[in-house]
Amino acid sequence: MDIDLRFEPVTPERWTDFETLFGPRGAFCDCWCVALRLPHAVRTKMRPEERKEHIKSRIAAGPPPGILAYADDRPVAWVQIGPRHDVPQFNSPRVVSRPLEDGDALDASIWAISCFFLAAPLRGKGLSHHLLQGAIDHARQNGARYLEGCPIDHTKQSKSVTLCIGSTAIFDAAGFEPVARRKDGRPLMRLELQQ
Repeated sequence: MDIDLRFEPVTPERWTDFETLFGPRGAFCDCWCVALRLPHAVRTKMRPEERKEHIKSRIAAGPPPGILAYADDRPVAWVQIGPRHDVPQFNSPRVVSRPLEDGDALDASIWAISCFFLAAPLRGKGLSHHLLQGAIDHARQNGARYLEGCPIDHTKQSKSVTLCIGSTAIFDAAGFEPVARRKDGRPLMRLELQQ
């Protein structure tokens, strides 16, 4: 699909755009992109409005926890990206995305791309490659040394909700290398940004 996307960090001034993109259901089932920010036991006890308020407060506190993609000045996609320490559940010792080395979660130069969200009409049209490139550019411009993701190898269809973590194919195409495989179909992948 040929579409021009413009990427902007999500800041308090862009909250309305973020809210518009996520819609009344908060992206995926009222998640509001807090799944990797809060422990499961905490998150599941929260009402949707509380999850929404949590991410709104996080955006207000800065620095931006991700980027918004715009097409014709409309928000059409979101990528959660930033230093690993900003998404604590991405670093849990029990998950496949846990860091390679003990200190990586605290190293501000090691970033994680942990969630994608596209407006429904744009899903399954190949835009994920553009979103990943926008995230790579954002991380590089902000001094990241490495960018990591933990995508999924296969889904039954291109519009699957599980693709919120990204497809291994798009990470491969962007030059990421597998650095660990703790579960079949879920590689931890890394791209070196500062060479």
